[in-house]
Amino acid sequence: MALPRTTLEQWVVLQTVIEQGSFAQAATVLNRSQSSVSYALSGLQERLGLPLLEITGRKATLTEQGRALLAQAAPLISSFLQLEHRAAGLRGGVRTELSLVVDSVFPKNLLFRALKCFQQQFPDTQVHLTEILRGESPGQLNERSADLYLTTLAPENAIHGRFLLDVDFVPVAKSDHPLLQLPVPLSAEDLARFPLITVADRRSPRSDNRAAGQAANWTFTTVEAAMEAISVGVGYGWLPLGSVGPALESGVLSRLTLSARTVRQTALYMVMDKESQNFDQTVHALSQSILAACGLLP
Repeated sequence: MALPRTTLEQWVVLQTVIEQGSFAQAATVLNRSQSSVSYALSGLQERLGLPLLEITGRKATLTEQGRALLAQAAPLISSFLQLEHRAAGLRGGVRTELSLVVDSVFPKNLLFRALKCFQQQFPDTQVHLTEILRGESPGQLNERSADLYLTTLAPENAIHGRFLLDVDFVPVAKSDHPLLQLPVPLSAEDLARFPLITVADRRSPRSDNRAAGQAANWTFTTVEAAMEAISVGVGYGWLPLGSVGPALESGVLSRLTLSARTVRQTALYMVMDKESQNFDQTVHALSQSILAACGLLP
């Protein structure tokens, strides 16, 4: 296989000259002498056998051939620089990939704020995100296949996680649902006449222990699907306030007034291995971004 006749350095010099507009400015940016810049470009044009530059006064512009070739070379320059950045990260102990498991009710605005912050610090680290339902949390934690978990914990296990926030669940129904035509507060008997929409893991056992006159419950595997079902009037349900906020504001959904408590809370925690927390700077940085998004860091 033949080796390339031109070098990446020569293409970078050409790109810099065009960006800066002159040999002198390019030499300053590259911290090189003007003669070395001129020599690199002369060698590039000689090896290609094509004129790449036109000099008008003191300004350097591309010829038609130069424009076409530099456009093809630019992505290669960018890719090579990314390669060197990744190598520097690996030399410093930066991970190339992380796996994050997140409960589906974790507020998306906080999650993506944290991921954006982390991306700005580690642009070459890929984050593989898996959403789970509350019923899946114990199994996921037992597998320990991820670097970081944002999930619910049983009370006896809460000591092993860092508390992040409470997610508020509120009872909602479509604004013209028959439940909203009944006298308030609504009783358990009122609710039992209509399907309850729930979110559950696919592996959760199914049972039908309904009392006489109680409507059948409907189960969905995502919060989004459950909210859509409630929005078209299939039934009522308890959904995260952060998820249903826009639908409540627009009037598509309405909160139900119950005789019992009208807000339920689910605590979410962050869990990771102590070894990762203490020695893995990439996992530690992601955890710090999440804590900051949740308002737990100054």
